[in-house]
Amino acid sequence: MSQPTKDAIAGLPANARRKLAPGESYVPVVPDEQVMEVTRRSVILGLVLCAVFAMSAAYVALKLGQGIEAAIPIAILGIGWSQIVSRKSTLLENVFVQSIGANSSHVVSGAVFTIPALYMLAAEPGTGVTEPAVWQVIVVSFLGGCLGILFLIPLRHHFMVEMHGEFPWPEGTATTEILLSGERAGGQAKILALAAGLGALYDALVLVFRVMAEEIRFRSVWLGSFMEGHFLKLSLLNNAAIMGVGYIIGVKYAAIICAGSFMASWLLVPMVYAIGQHVPQVLAPGTIPIGEMSIDEVFKYYVRIIGVGGIAGAGLLGILQSLPSMIRSIGANLKGMKSQDERSRQAVPRVDRSLPTSVTGIGTAIFAACAILFFTFGIGLSDALLFALAGTVLVIVIAFLFAPVSARAIAIVGTNPVSGMTMLTLIITGVVMRNMGLSGGQGMFVTMMVGGVVCTALAASGALASDLKIGHWLGATPAKQLALKFAGTAVAAIFCGFAMWLLAQQPGGFGSAAIPAPQASAMKEILVGIFGATAQPLQWYLFALGVVFALVLRFTGIPALAFALGMYLPMEINTPVLLGGILSWIVQRQGRGEDEEAPKNRHQQGILIASGLIAGGALMGVLNAGFNVAFGPENMTKIYLLNDHAFHGLVGEGIAIAFLAALCVLVVKWAKAAGRA
Repeated sequence: MSQPTKDAIAGLPANARRKLAPGESYVPVVPDEQVMEVTRRSVILGLVLCAVFAMSAAYVALKLGQGIEAAIPIAILGIGWSQIVSRKSTLLENVFVQSIGANSSHVVSGAVFTIPALYMLAAEPGTGVTEPAVWQVIVVSFLGGCLGILFLIPLRHHFMVEMHGEFPWPEGTATTEILLSGERAGGQAKILALAAGLGALYDALVLVFRVMAEEIRFRSVWLGSFMEGHFLKLSLLNNAAIMGVGYIIGVKYAAIICAGSFMASWLLVPMVYAIGQHVPQVLAPGTIPIGEMSIDEVFKYYVRIIGVGGIAGAGLLGILQSLPSMIRSIGANLKGMKSQDERSRQAVPRVDRSLPTSVTGIGTAIFAACAILFFTFGIGLSDALLFALAGTVLVIVIAFLFAPVSARAIAIVGTNPVSGMTMLTLIITGVVMRNMGLSGGQGMFVTMMVGGVVCTALAASGALASDLKIGHWLGATPAKQLALKFAGTAVAAIFCGFAMWLLAQQPGGFGSAAIPAPQASAMKEILVGIFGATAQPLQWYLFALGVVFALVLRFTGIPALAFALGMYLPMEINTPVLLGGILSWIVQRQGRGEDEEAPKNRHQQGILIASGLIAGGALMGVLNAGFNVAFGPENMTKIYLLNDHAFHGLVGEGIAIAFLAALCVLVVKWAKAAGRA
């Protein structure tokens, strides 16, 4: 996986991204000398940005089932801050701002893909599952993040030094380019901040002040009314943050997601409804005959379950595909620990000075003690100590085996197959706990807590590997990067847990159209299957159909997870993703007489604008949830500018269409300004 020299990053040494010749050594941008890197400014700014992006990332992940990468916008904001204060930050100060702040995305990925399943199960009668407390969510996230850091310490030298030039590191490459751009990034930070303000304002007008409709169903045009008359649906969520996500993922991936949604809403829903006309009895999990259901009810009770099965199937297929890499990674883990032990006995330069392997051993022992206490006293089990020991051993063993898999995946393709590995963890843990005699609600609760810790640990390992590579290229001290990761993990866990609790209080809760939490829904179905809770035969048939469908998609080369997410998520959430992808395509088109750099510059500026819309809009979504909890929905109505009838009717939709069109035009023109610069 070595990279050709043409892929060199401006400002990095020529041998930064290629294999080293025998006897050749790599000298980073900031050489081995005492430099300013960890300062009060870099730590405070990193922790503040970590808190902000933890809440934003939680909102987006619970809405769309996929997290956002915070490293690049945090790097831009860190550099931009240095442009407006009296003393400019050094390059390594900005590395630490980014490294600390980036904890937000990986802690969120671990928590929101697992824990919401417990909220969903708690809301269902007869499961025996209790709703997790905020402190439990925070503890699970923090413990998992710390374990992921501990298990990557012995792998640092192997991945960064011994494998130098072997992997492309796509996420680390993009962030490094931003950090090296220096002065240019100061202007980018201004664009990012303005876009965040625009996203917050736009979504505040929708969510907080209700100036326009939140969902556009196109009832004011002939097409919308025609479709609803034929049991079809066409709708679009009026949300700046989700449109920004669509811009970043691009038109191709967005189209695949929307294709899954169109198939679900325009093929499966009408087909189930047509068949249901001839079935007068109630078919569980539905609560009324299908012939009496609305479009949304048919989707919720039958079609969406196929999407859940597709998500689970895609995750498990990803694990099967990764088996060869997993086997290689386990060997690399053992080799890395041996290499780190040998180096710990030698004097090493600052740029290669890491935490000793003994930290992993001592830290894992402390983790084990905390985990046993948590499972024993924090969950309220009978015969708690035995199950606590089993859960702790499972967490440590699985995280130890999978941590190098996550790091290698991030190094090669830039994405982490964490959901598939978490599903496998749930299956293993659930079977073990059930055979030990744990059943019902307690069995599901303990299994999901184990899964939450492992999921966060794996996400942390992958993200940390990318951060360490950035530091290796630029010359940061690895020991300081690793030590400060623990502080960032604590802040991210606190604010992610708080945001999740706020969003869980909204009408419908997790699993509803407002907060679908698709990844957690797949985890929930796995738990129900293992512990035999409330699922019905038809429900399992539909779930299995989704798994088979994921297999067919894999054979045809279509990304199964993207398509399955589209089938699970309501159409109104997927259509703004496609809209954002279309805007990205428009901005990237090369005009007549333009050189090749102009579309690239426009796209880069568009990415900044989209990142700002995501951060600002998502943060406003969390704040709106906080306002509703703090003041109560009945008091929030006092600041609404449209009453319920106008908000959900043609007036609200008409205003929303006008505002959304204006936002799209503004984004395109703003991005195209970069091509003329």
